[in-house]
Amino acid sequence: MPIHKRSAIRNSEITEQAVWEDRRRLMKLAGAAGIGLATGQAAALVSGPGKQPTIPGVRETGYGRGLTVNDYADATGYNNFYEFGTDKRDPARHAHTLKTSPWTVRVDGECERPGEIGMEDIFAKIPQEERIYRFRCVEAWAMVVPWVGFPLSALLERFKPTSRAKYVAFETLYDPEQMPGQKRRILDWPYREGLRMDEAMHPLTLLATGIYGERLPNQNGAPLRLVVPWKYGFKSIKSIVSIRFTETIPHTTWWKLAPREYGFYANVNPAVDHPRWSQKKHRLLGEGLFSGKHETLPFNGYADEVAGLYKGMDLRKFF
Repeated sequence: MPIHKRSAIRNSEITEQAVWEDRRRLMKLAGAAGIGLATGQAAALVSGPGKQPTIPGVRETGYGRGLTVNDYADATGYNNFYEFGTDKRDPARHAHTLKTSPWTVRVDGECERPGEIGMEDIFAKIPQEERIYRFRCVEAWAMVVPWVGFPLSALLERFKPTSRAKYVAFETLYDPEQMPGQKRRILDWPYREGLRMDEAMHPLTLLATGIYGERLPNQNGAPLRLVVPWKYGFKSIKSIVSIRFTETIPHTTWWKLAPREYGFYANVNPAVDHPRWSQKKHRLLGEGLFSGKHETLPFNGYADEVAGLYKGMDLRKFF
């Protein structure tokens, strides 16, 4: 079911999608050729916009139909990933040091079946689909990204959370040799994030394994990252190694570091300014630093789907 209205964002606001459409055509050819993950053939047998292995068998959906995606270079060349440096270009320069295979995610806490799952099991057992989402950073820049992945709920349900599970806590890999930015005490490593259970189980909440039909580049959070499109981008934790069901609210990285600036919920809200800048407008990548800014939509344009989660809450608070 489509979740975005074409009128919600103008074609002039973002870059052309000719490369992306050609990638989709090639993906269909790959499917017709019988390229399958079950046999481990996840190599880059079909050329795409980047250098990552293509993900075969991705199901197209109506999510984001009517939006035009940003260029691949925008999405992969301008990132916040302090594990590899604080400059926006640092992750693309330095994230090659991260080894993403093999990769295992531990799921435990308030659940009946704690355990681990590897990335190849995820690809083999959980259907992958394409979803085009808006992405809005708390720093007031934005882009539109064609993610590949699956609903977070599809993974969480496998581990049978109990009635005591009120929140889901996530952790990024901690390995300063692979992630040299962790050698500096910029943040309290490892990076941590969290959601309420109803947020985690919401159909829009995605675990991403790829972008533009290819496996995630390292700088974008390979091999597995969270995508919560109605929240500011820092909630979408990268390179996840741990998921834990908890009864109490997790103390997340930015909330712990600067509670007046980065609250737990972090829903996109143009009516609430950051203490140091306005959130009413944002800049779209690809337009240049001095281009006109665009109106930010409540919940980043997903209010129809998610506003009910926060009924009765004071959304002016950062908590």
